[in-house]
Amino acid sequence: MARRGKLTKIEDVAAKANVSIMSVSRAIRGVEGVSEKKRAEILKIARELKYVPNSNARSLAVANSNLIGISLPTFAGEVFADILNGMRKTFESAGYASVIDTTEYSPDAELNWVRRLLSWQPAGIILTGTDHRPETVELLRAAPIPVLEIWDEAENPIDICVGIDHFKAGQIIGEHAVALGYERPAFVSTARGHDTRADARLDGVREVFGRLKSVAVASSRPEAGNTFATGFEGTAALLSDDPPDIICYLNDHMAFGGMMCCQSRGLSVPEDIGIVGFNELDLASVLPMQLTTVRTLRKLMGIVGARNLLARINGAKTDVKTVLPIEFVAGQTTRQQGGK
Repeated sequence: MARRGKLTKIEDVAAKANVSIMSVSRAIRGVEGVSEKKRAEILKIARELKYVPNSNARSLAVANSNLIGISLPTFAGEVFADILNGMRKTFESAGYASVIDTTEYSPDAELNWVRRLLSWQPAGIILTGTDHRPETVELLRAAPIPVLEIWDEAENPIDICVGIDHFKAGQIIGEHAVALGYERPAFVSTARGHDTRADARLDGVREVFGRLKSVAVASSRPEAGNTFATGFEGTAALLSDDPPDIICYLNDHMAFGGMMCCQSRGLSVPEDIGIVGFNELDLASVLPMQLTTVRTLRKLMGIVGARNLLARINGAKTDVKTVLPIEFVAGQTTRQQGGK
């Protein structure tokens, strides 16, 4: 039986390029100490020798592909469409194509998609969020392909991440509500674990009310998706004998559904109850009153994420974690308490 070829070592690359091992390492990691001309020569030799570096320079092992795989939870709504718009235009300008799959928030579906995509040897892979099946993480950390996690942040991402701090976003919402004097907060979301970013925002609201007011935050979690109807249904479940004085929602669409539910029950916003959305979607600009919400820079997030991934693909140095700012938008659906 013929023996399989031996694995190329960094010493082999250094010998053929007639440079030191340190120079090869610097070229791979994208740090100073190697001219751009010499760096390009070393990277070319590394590819020719099929040298597979460690995870800090995994992009060298990628086949000559211009394909970027993008996994999104859903195409519904504007959030991921805006992120995707920023990413695709950036990739197209750099000569890369993209293939997109949706998981409907299923980590198993994401794992199966990653397995299929790896067989195509894409130039890079993008996942939504930082919460995945352990097997997904293991597969991608072992693969010689740059990986971007978008829309969330983590101290130890698979490779690189660009997103926002969702727990902090919840804290900002909670601090606003406390400052206005609200005492009976509630949150309308989806089933726990369905959207871990929304769970983190709820945890942030709870942390603030628990710390500053020693007050619990009620929650309603309809099984439906992130829609107007879900907001309506979740709000209806909260409007019992002791209704909340402010309700925070997973997104603006659900907040609008909640406003319609309050109106159907004869409740006035913000006089009887406060409403807070999230994401500042286009819907917020056409409501009869300005929605109190949180602005997220979704298109910019897509652009920054795509640029950072392209840097990894081309062996350049980039930040492991990039956290974009968020901005609280104090609209007309909340008001200072005590004036009723």
